[in-house]
Amino acid sequence: QVQLVESGGGLVQPGGSLRLSCAASGFTFSNYFMNWYRQAPGKEREWVARISYTGGNTAYTDSVKGRFTISRDNTKNTVSLQMNTLKPEDTARYYCHVGMALIDYWGRGTQVTVSS
Repeated sequence: QVQLVESGGGLVQPGGSLRLSCAASGFTFSNYFMNWYRQAPGKEREWVARISYTGGNTAYTDSVKGRFTISRDNTKNTVSLQMNTLKPEDTARYYCHVGMALIDYWGRGTQVTVSS
């Protein structure tokens, strides 16, 4: 079965950095685009970043462009999100996502809190 397990969240001061990772299993990882989403308290889940099969194409929501970088390692079945210059408004639970056959698969998420 498809499994996505996120890690790397934590508490960081504004301006700091974190690197999130997602370990994927149960499917042919290199055949799928991968996404990161986030959900802040009281808000809807929002898409953050996407990476293509080989990592050659990436896309970001406007609020994180120039600060976040998504990457993947198809030899290790992992996708990562490097987050720099973090802001309090980046505080959210971050989720790894893959869509296949019209089904969305999610991990349990990892909490990121940006606060002084």
